[in-house]
Amino acid sequence: MSKPVVVYGASGYTGRLICEYLREYGVPFLAAGRDGKRVKEAVDAVPGIDTVDYEVLEVEHTEAALTEAFTGAKVVLNTVGPFSRYGHEAVRASLNVGAHYTDTNGEQDWMIDADARYGAEFAKQNLLLSPGIAQMYTVGEIAAQICLEQPGLDTLDIGVFWKGYPTVASTNTILTNAAFAKAYYLEQNQYVEWPADAGLYELVVPGQHELGLALPWGGTAHPVWFKKDPRVASVRALGGVFNRPLMLGVPQIVTAALQQMEGKSDEEKYRIVDEFSAQVRSEMPPRENPRINISLDSVHASGPLGRAHCVIHGNCNYKQTALLNVHAAVHLLQDAPRRVGFASGCQAFGHRELLGALRSFGLVLDPIVEVHR
Repeated sequence: MSKPVVVYGASGYTGRLICEYLREYGVPFLAAGRDGKRVKEAVDAVPGIDTVDYEVLEVEHTEAALTEAFTGAKVVLNTVGPFSRYGHEAVRASLNVGAHYTDTNGEQDWMIDADARYGAEFAKQNLLLSPGIAQMYTVGEIAAQICLEQPGLDTLDIGVFWKGYPTVASTNTILTNAAFAKAYYLEQNQYVEWPADAGLYELVVPGQHELGLALPWGGTAHPVWFKKDPRVASVRALGGVFNRPLMLGVPQIVTAALQQMEGKSDEEKYRIVDEFSAQVRSEMPPRENPRINISLDSVHASGPLGRAHCVIHGNCNYKQTALLNVHAAVHLLQDAPRRVGFASGCQAFGHRELLGALRSFGLVLDPIVEVHR
């Protein structure tokens, strides 16, 4: 049953899209998940799925069961989150079978923990541990890396906006972050906690007159990735949806959930998180429409005597996430990554390479870059 690529969580929204791109690349894969019926239904819905070699597997979410399921794979693409809650078993199973690992997480605490616990062991085995390959983080990192092509810039101010529907997993992640983790930005290469009671931030959004509303969104991946970049000292990242009423409602939902969790055990907190997530989004969101579901990543980079600004406009952020993970898998099946151990997508594969993949599938425009020396 072994296949070179495993899609774990194939029944989810992003998992199904990953299967679609694996089919387009012609890569054999194993679609695995905790509910075999749901996995089969999701994969069967992929147009042209009969043109690629694939199998479906129901697997228990334990290290032992996942190790058996992943055996023979070279790459594991994990979409089962929240990852601070469910990621450890999948990472350890990947290590056990000698497979590279990527995921689509949006949890800063998970990334810091994964690096500390598993980064050295992955590096020792010449394997890549790349959590957080997702539109909300990787495209912003591409924009940041384009800015950093100019020497002498050490501070990154990152904003990401999108128009779309939250999935069950993303809603759950927002509440899990709020309940169990702090959010950090990077200041002179030290983590600094975002004020928990700061509320919404207003940001200037390139290309429109209306200001956008944003949140630290768990701190994002960018401070973690750039903490080990000698060029960069400070990173702040904020994100939001273009829909202002929806953004205005996010703090209220989080506050209501946290009030119910006060004084509760972790098990009870997770139950409340699951209940609130189901109230916000309990069904699969509609398939993305490129005329409606747009994305925007903006990065201001500055230094003592230099400035650069890069904006990347795109569409269908979940498709961007899926393609980035599949492109990573295709690279890893044919060549070694640029960096082993814990690394971002750009650090492992190159920001221009990832930009080229997104451009080739019509998911982003050419970056708009302004440089002042």
